[in-house]
Amino acid sequence: MTQAPDTLSLVADIGGTNTRVALADGRAILPDTVRRYANADYPGLETVLRRFIEDAGDVDTRAACVAVAGPVHDGRAAMTNLDWSIDTATVARATRAETVSVLNDLQAQGHALGHLPAAAVTTVMARTAEATPEPGAPRLVVGVGTGFNAAPVHETGAARLVPPSECGHANLPIRNEQELRLCRHVSTAHGFPAVEDVLSGRGLERVYAFLGEEAGAPAERTARAIMEDCTAGTDPRAAEAARVFARMLGTVCGNLALIQLPFGGIYLVGGVARAFAPHLGELGFDEAFRDKGRFAGFMGNFAVHVVEDDYAALTGCAAHLVDLGAA
Repeated sequence: MTQAPDTLSLVADIGGTNTRVALADGRAILPDTVRRYANADYPGLETVLRRFIEDAGDVDTRAACVAVAGPVHDGRAAMTNLDWSIDTATVARATRAETVSVLNDLQAQGHALGHLPAAAVTTVMARTAEATPEPGAPRLVVGVGTGFNAAPVHETGAARLVPPSECGHANLPIRNEQELRLCRHVSTAHGFPAVEDVLSGRGLERVYAFLGEEAGAPAERTARAIMEDCTAGTDPRAAEAARVFARMLGTVCGNLALIQLPFGGIYLVGGVARAFAPHLGELGFDEAFRDKGRFAGFMGNFAVHVVEDDYAALTGCAAHLVDLGAA
């Protein structure tokens, strides 16, 4: 493609396995420019971005924003599941962009809220409280995929604020004897029972393995196979693993709701969240979410939605650049 220099932005979503890159015109992602690159085929992000720019006709971008699945501090990202060095200097060198930003992937998802098509957001648990949330009420994005994380979304009047977080590495909550045994089981992986050790794709696999050990019949299944068998009703253990997972997710989301008070809603993002979305109600998510004793009624203030758009983080990166005045 031929494009005048310094008119478009480059946006990227860097996961543990793949990197998605696209061009954006303001907040709008240009669909024909979206490319996916397998991280294993490249030594680092700079090589991926240079390849994309070459594929896009040596485009000269005005600004660039990348979303990274890992903690970001002072413009430098530490990937949780990928040994790449990512910082603003690397992105600027690769893209020749005048303005560069590096975000955590959940921050990018937070910046996408309000800029996605209505069909891309599905409500899985409605509010039951009578009061209507005030315009600009805080929201919360919760990512459930390869890992787990969450980030609050605040409208300040001047700009949107999405503080970073690494809450997936907080301790798992424990409500009963089975969950205590599950915590002990998953803690053998890292010596610490973190939320992400259960609430992720690999976490679902660990829950299935744990139930097999409890039954005296150990077995391993992939997360995809577990969800397929749960949906088809062909494996009772898969159904039980999904139930344990969904209830733990409800408990953790309920805890986060009390911490952040997202009266504007909770938004689940990520491939695992999308796979569970049709089943959350029947698996007990709602009940676990509202199981807060005397605060059970108060929990009706929070609706839960699922973001179906797999490219939402790219939209969030573009929106963030617009808010910075760079695009």
